[in-house]
Amino acid sequence: MAEKKISQGLKSALELGPVLLFFVAYVKMKEEVYTFGGIDYSGFIVVTALFVPLLLLSMAILWKLTGKLSRMQVLTAFMVIFFGGLTVYFNDEKFFKIKTTIVYGFFASMLGIGLLLKRSWLEYVMDDFLPLKPEGWMILTKRLAAMFAALAIANELVWRLMSTDAWVKIETFGFPVALFVFFMSQAGMLQRYADEPHEDA
Repeated sequence: MAEKKISQGLKSALELGPVLLFFVAYVKMKEEVYTFGGIDYSGFIVVTALFVPLLLLSMAILWKLTGKLSRMQVLTAFMVIFFGGLTVYFNDEKFFKIKTTIVYGFFASMLGIGLLLKRSWLEYVMDDFLPLKPEGWMILTKRLAAMFAALAIANELVWRLMSTDAWVKIETFGFPVALFVFFMSQAGMLQRYADEPHEDA
């Protein structure tokens, strides 16, 4: 099915809205304790329980409007549902925190396996909107695999050594900004290996 076009503003709102709402709800509810069925739950656990259906609703709307979801979005949603469910079921926030480690670690591992096979699986995911020559894909894949591995390690250090407050802030803003800066830093390489005719400098 061909992807339908929607405004970039609406697309960004559907993709980023649930994460930002998670942060806002956490800030408002983090000091509270809620009792359900005789069991006390922290504000973090309750916000996590609310975040899962909110994310699913956002993705359903995005799929309805565009007719397409990326493989990365589907995988991320699965991880959020699985580890969010474990977090609520066991009333233990560490499950939701390690979700980020597993997601970044999975991406790093998959890209690394592709590199061992001398393939860029990143090209398979992103080729539609980022045309590059084969050598460009291999360079970007190596760098992004290293970046994902670094983020996985960083998440482990943050949630184990720092407060939940710090983890929520870094998860919401720090890691996305780090990825944004990474891709901005690749602009020169992407231009150099763009799969289109260009004049040598």
